[in-house]
Amino acid sequence: MLKDREKGVVLQRDKKTYAIVPHVPLGLLTVDFLQKLLEVAKKYEVKAIKITSANRIALIGFKEEELDEVWEDLGVVPGAAKGLCVRSVKVCPGITFCRLGQQDSLNLGAELDKRYHGKDLPTKFKIGVSGCVNDCAETCIKDLGFIGKPKGWTVTVGGCGGARPLLARVLARNLSTEEALKIAEKVINFYEENGKKGLRLGRFIEKFGWEEFCKKILE
Repeated sequence: MLKDREKGVVLQRDKKTYAIVPHVPLGLLTVDFLQKLLEVAKKYEVKAIKITSANRIALIGFKEEELDEVWEDLGVVPGAAKGLCVRSVKVCPGITFCRLGQQDSLNLGAELDKRYHGKDLPTKFKIGVSGCVNDCAETCIKDLGFIGKPKGWTVTVGGCGGARPLLARVLARNLSTEEALKIAEKVINFYEENGKKGLRLGRFIEKFGWEEFCKKILE
């Protein structure tokens, strides 16, 4: 049986074909990679090309026997499209491109992606980085979020979407990028060591206790 995560694919509704979701750090694409995607789409006559809610591009409609060749044609390793791990880091343009940006979301997001994308955890784990309070990266429904403000980063935890949504709660305020990365490391390590399989961070915190969780992370 095909191991979807190892192949970086998602089985489709027909139970026969697959979508591939190449890892595109921060949602930033080069002209060369876009050209490769177009060439692959034409070669394999894909059914659709979809921009996902996580700033990724899905190519839909591959046969199982085509998958290894597809990744070879693209020249990239499969991304963590699914599974119990850190998924892609959703990031807004921040001060690099947006006139409203207060902090460098692309820089922080790139470092988080480099450190944690694909990292195994008790269940799926989503990270968002927004450069201002407009929160275009939707940190309010991410397991771990960062919101840029004039005095630094506000860190939030415990958000999730889905059938039983939770809004994230503020863990710390006015942090430098270095301090924000240290908090991220503590949160992820603590969840890795203590979390329960299938239990999102927010639900885990509910059971563990908010005040106790804060003490563990901030002490």
